[in-house]
Amino acid sequence: MAASQQSNSTRLKELCRQRLSPRRLILVSNRGPIEYHLTEDKQLQAHRGSGGVVTALSSLSKYIELDWIASAMGEGDRQAARKAQGGRFKAALAGENLHLHFVVSPRNTYHKFYSVICNPLLWFLQHYMWSSSHTPNIDHTIHDAWENGYVSVNQAFAQAVIDEAGRGGAPPIVMLNDYHLYLVSAYIRKQMPGLIIQHFIHIPWPSPCYWQLLPGSMRQAILSSLCAADIVGLQTDRDVLNFLHCCKSFIDEAEVDYRQQTVGINEHIVQVKAYPVSIDVVSLGKLVSSTKLKKYEKRLSPLYGEQTIVRVDRAEPSKNIVRGFRAFDTLLERYPQFIGKVKFIAFLVPTRTHLKPYQRYMLEVTQLIEAINKKYGNEEWHPIDFLYEDNYIQAMAGMRHYDVLLVNAVIDGMNLVAKEGPTVNNRDGVLILSETAGACEQLGQNALVVAPTDLEGTTQALYAALTMPPDERHRRATELKRSIEEEDITNWLLHLLKDAVNLAQAQSGTST
Repeated sequence: MAASQQSNSTRLKELCRQRLSPRRLILVSNRGPIEYHLTEDKQLQAHRGSGGVVTALSSLSKYIELDWIASAMGEGDRQAARKAQGGRFKAALAGENLHLHFVVSPRNTYHKFYSVICNPLLWFLQHYMWSSSHTPNIDHTIHDAWENGYVSVNQAFAQAVIDEAGRGGAPPIVMLNDYHLYLVSAYIRKQMPGLIIQHFIHIPWPSPCYWQLLPGSMRQAILSSLCAADIVGLQTDRDVLNFLHCCKSFIDEAEVDYRQQTVGINEHIVQVKAYPVSIDVVSLGKLVSSTKLKKYEKRLSPLYGEQTIVRVDRAEPSKNIVRGFRAFDTLLERYPQFIGKVKFIAFLVPTRTHLKPYQRYMLEVTQLIEAINKKYGNEEWHPIDFLYEDNYIQAMAGMRHYDVLLVNAVIDGMNLVAKEGPTVNNRDGVLILSETAGACEQLGQNALVVAPTDLEGTTQALYAALTMPPDERHRRATELKRSIEEEDITNWLLHLLKDAVNLAQAQSGTST
């Protein structure tokens, strides 16, 4: 473990034990840290959630009592909730101090909440995926889904938080997560005005003119509720500024202080801060040395070329996969010396496959791959391989060996692939990074930065990366690793918790 990571872990442990231990922490998210599935013989089987954020947040249960409120996603979760009679229960696979509470919504209500409002409405809006020719008609169906889906589920989550917070002891700190739960803070604040509420948003926050595509009543409800929190956390400084602009534009009584990054409404002040999320460097290091990952490395080795370009993405339009392949097409056409030598391997993860925009996009991706392979390939070599499956370990194995990692998303809250890749790579690989990915604020200085729609610029970046001198490759790769190790997932969590604890102690009059 690097000294910076050890320091972050020690500081987090001390913060929890010395300053947070008297309080419980209530984490709230649509998807929880553990999912329950039914086996063939109808027994409940628990599966730990994936991702560094879930791992980091779950690890807090080693130091403090932790309650996690989440949606019952499937029949296994619903049965686990029924078994607990709708209340909290000790989470399987977790520490002694982690308890789950599933919010069980009627299936039709949850469908309206998730599949009509959260995805694709809010997700598409906040990723700038609407345009004059692709803006949805916000008709009666969507208004109904808002009132009888999104509002209803948010009210149910708020009530679950209120029930947990009222169990006695010191007032807990509530940490809400993401775009699924924008209305929860307002409902909690009405019934428990003294709670410390922190809401972290993992996806981008668009400018005011883009939010105007959403009906005023929905936009107003979202902003008013978020301003009922004590801290709104966003990924980047750009997102913070956009949020402040939105409050200034859409809330008449808002007093926005751009210098202090606060919004005051009726004597309540919410702090708006950037907390760039990161990765679990320590766990990733253990994974890289694992036998399972090494088996995938051996299995993938026949796919590599003399030089290899890699991308790892969910298969969705915001990831800009098509433009990446088109830039590669132009590269091979303009610089034929790369034909037969440079391979492009794409690890694409299926996502929201029930939504037609995603189905159409994946069809466009596969058709373009086939066209490029037919254009340049022969019996012995073809330029592109893609693996279409949810296999995290395989993707990490692939990123061990890239010479170029292409991350050209249209826009991303952060994009953790841009941090995972340089951490696991062992070839001094070059990172090509979209300037609209949140990770660019931290990593852009040592990456080749491109505008996501700039095909010519992306083509030139690919050429520059493939022909970059070894000493410059090494310098960039070393600096990327160092930066990511210093600002790992523990560092992110430490800053989140420290600000919340400071507020809680200031409120109670204890020293900080």
